Amino acid sequence: MNRQRFLALGVAALVVIALGLYFSAHRNPTQDSPGVELFPFLATGMNSVTAVSVRKGGPTPLVTVHKDGTHWTVMERGDYPADMSKLRKLLAALRDAKIIEEKTADPARYAEIGVEDPIKPGATGAEITVIASADKLGLIVGKPVGEGNFVRRTGEKTSYSVEPAIAAETDPRFWIDTRLIDVPAASIQSIEVKPASGPGYTIRRSNAADSTFSLEGAPPGRKPLEAAALAPGSSTLAGLDAEDVSPAADVDFSQASQATVTLTDGNVLTLTGTVIAAKHWLSVKASKDAALTGKAQGRAFEIASYRYDAIFKPLEQMLVPKEGAATPPGAPGSHPTKRAAPQGPTPAAPTPAAPSS
Repeated sequence: MNRQRFLALGVAALVVIALGLYFSAHRNPTQDSPGVELFPFLATGMNSVTAVSVRKGGPTPLVTVHKDGTHWTVMERGDYPADMSKLRKLLAALRDAKIIEEKTADPARYAEIGVEDPIKPGATGAEITVIASADKLGLIVGKPVGEGNFVRRTGEKTSYSVEPAIAAETDPRFWIDTRLIDVPAASIQSIEVKPASGPGYTIRRSNAADSTFSLEGAPPGRKPLEAAALAPGSSTLAGLDAEDVSPAADVDFSQASQATVTLTDGNVLTLTGTVIAAKHWLSVKASKDAALTGKAQGRAFEIASYRYDAIFKPLEQMLVPKEGAATPPGAPGSHPTKRAAPQGPTPAAPTPAAPSS
């Protein structure tokens, strides 16, 4: 081998080594680099994100929040509108996450910090996948540590501790836009209630200038509550949020109560409710609110039990109690039942033990 050929081979070897080091560094740019962002791309690329999914305990994502046209929706809830504040919070946490310390690269020890393969049944951690226009980022979020988490980027062996903390919520109900109805009591003109069982009734605003209501449908010989006590409360329709959402066809409304709420602006809300397995479901129609109608069409909403009870009050709660009868729970003038004091002598306090010498 002549000298010229030897030098050429040496130069080629150096080029190969340099290229190998370059691509290795770009595949793992943050390894062994405390203080470096976990996903530098998100610093400028958050607006190109089109989907975020979370999976745990199996290959199928438990929740997928994705861009559907110009809106973000939750796929596992029939593409119901997503809560954008929660999505932005997750993406900001991924963008801001910085490596604190390098941890294990031994797969046998992943489970100790919760960064094992998330598709395994019983896996501790959850995998977040972010899809952007030209990138796909994956992160297994493990157990909490300090003010952050243990994590491992999908496809890499090295795990890290990072801060701030990243929450990988796997329940689809967490991601829905919970806002449903927000009607102040002052905007209610009347409420007609038809319970699933028992007599119906109507309360109607008596005077536009105040909050007094009258009752229609009181049985003979029964007296309605005072006019002010009949008025809808603040928990009737103001700030009414959904706890979950389902296709209306999946909820049995065959034995349902109905409340027809007429507002001072002429809008009429038709609320149909039922209770199934301790869950309180509501379907909603609006005569003059296209946004609410579009959001609620074909859907049923789970709401808190106390909000349900405030809408579908039985007639008895609108009446003065019969003489000698107990005041219905929740009615004006009702009081919690007091427990009787224990009978018999009060036991003597035990004699303190003498201190040991």
